[in-house]
Amino acid sequence: MAKMRAVDAAVQVLEREGIKCAFGVPGAAINPFYSALKARGSVRHILARHVEAASHMAEGYTRARAGNIGVCIGTSGPAGTDMITGLYSASADSIPILCITGQAPRARLDKEDFQAVDIARIAAPVTKWAVTVMEPALVPFVFQKAFHVMRSGRPGPVLIDLPIDVQLAEIEFDVETYAPLEPYKPTATRAQAERAVAMLNAAERPLIVAGGGIINADASDLLVEFAEITGIPVIPTLMGWGAIPDDHPLMAGMCGLQTAHRYGNATLIASDFVFGIGNRWANRHTGNIATYTEGRTFVHVDIEPTQIGRVFAPDFGIVSDAGAALKLFLEVATEWKVAGKLRDWSAWAEECRQRKRTMLRKTHFDQTPLKPQRVYEEMNKAFDRETCYVSTIGLSQIAGAQFLHVYKPRNWINCGQAGPLGWTLPAALGVRAADPDRPIVALSGDYDFQFLIEELAVGAQHKLPYLHVVVNNSYLGLIRQAQRGFSMDFEVSLAFDNINASGDAVPGYGVDHVAVVEGLGCKAIRVRSPNEFQEAFTAAQALMNEHRVPVVIEFILERVTNIAMGTDINAIVEFDELAERGEDAPTATLALLD
Repeated sequence: MAKMRAVDAAVQVLEREGIKCAFGVPGAAINPFYSALKARGSVRHILARHVEAASHMAEGYTRARAGNIGVCIGTSGPAGTDMITGLYSASADSIPILCITGQAPRARLDKEDFQAVDIARIAAPVTKWAVTVMEPALVPFVFQKAFHVMRSGRPGPVLIDLPIDVQLAEIEFDVETYAPLEPYKPTATRAQAERAVAMLNAAERPLIVAGGGIINADASDLLVEFAEITGIPVIPTLMGWGAIPDDHPLMAGMCGLQTAHRYGNATLIASDFVFGIGNRWANRHTGNIATYTEGRTFVHVDIEPTQIGRVFAPDFGIVSDAGAALKLFLEVATEWKVAGKLRDWSAWAEECRQRKRTMLRKTHFDQTPLKPQRVYEEMNKAFDRETCYVSTIGLSQIAGAQFLHVYKPRNWINCGQAGPLGWTLPAALGVRAADPDRPIVALSGDYDFQFLIEELAVGAQHKLPYLHVVVNNSYLGLIRQAQRGFSMDFEVSLAFDNINASGDAVPGYGVDHVAVVEGLGCKAIRVRSPNEFQEAFTAAQALMNEHRVPVVIEFILERVTNIAMGTDINAIVEFDELAERGEDAPTATLALLD
């Protein structure tokens, strides 16, 4: 046993739990914790420019590699409330991050002290656990429990709030005997696996819907092996994209109202059995539940018991970690195949491949200003199979999911349920901090890019290089498209005549992104013509390699583009095809979804 400050014990627990990097902003009430970080020198710290951004950096760090847990740190009051969006985002997508906040002294908590707020109660709905530590001796064990909670069952975030006098108090702690607690993961039984495979074997046109739980469980290889042994096509959700390579013969496309392929929706509609593994039946994936479920049998596997039946009741539910379940499904399916009991679905798989070959959207447009579809076509040419894409929400993300290709797990890092604007940039920095070598390409519309644009200075200061593709139509594009349902175009334009714009800036497009990016210590290239694409990608890569800073490539788009989407998976509006036929597009879009 040794005497030490509570915060010194906390930092040593972080070390024992494998934490090597943290993101945050120091301040008065958290400075004792920062003094412990400095004294130990074991955890790299990256100074954010906004505390919300620190929480998104922690998310990107966690999402980048299996086993990672991102840490974000802030002082009391507004720093904690700033991080609520990151906690919500992490909670919604089952992402473990640890948020550490400083707090006023215990004796001042009920006296409206400066920047004192009950952050634990505020954070409770968007965390697995949120606690203000009132006894110094509890500090190392609260941190130990935090890691156990984050890793057990459905992963998720935790907030620990530390009053400043608790941080400074001396405690007895034996770090030499400290060991992380074994996380709890529910596991399917052999009987459940046999029942599920028997139900599968009764189907004529089965599909696997592969969710983000497979990636969280680091079980993508097991998914592919199970698909191959059975010969069943796979439809990944947006959070599960990359669990099976896009060019795998059994990858049947994504299904949904927005981030979906035409062939993916058609294949889901043609199926009679859906094996959902590690997914949550998100409404942007399912659309109208009656359409999605009609004529189909469902097996649902999820690590969280209350997810089974939350959206609709499956025919059979299994509470299990996706990896543990897949091991059993693979074991049973292999035995049945060897015994000649497993059905042959090769004709169905070929039917799905035929749809994948033929039901494609047009991408090759030569016009100026640019059509966004052409941007993604050229990105597919410019970036290789190892590329990791980072994106959050908007037409840029929707079109990216429709047209880009992802070949590996954790190479599509996306904020799914929460979708906060501004998420992309700090998340990309977190991914880079976790992985110094992987090619990283962030994808934003102009509004997402502007939300936390100041974080580019973090990339410049800490040498966190990546490429950021910004598709600029000077519009809140997705909201403008959604407003069609209300027959309006109201307060969604970002355009204005910028009196300070450089000579190369586009008149009327408002913010001169190139000037702002360069003012923050990074590099930027503006692209106006289809003839400039590959030269721009090559030049951006060279700038990034030379200067080791983020490099932005801004593509000037046409002001108004409608990306394919709809209110039901059997009623997706293909706007470009309607335009080519000279037909008016219906006004019903996202405004009617909820």
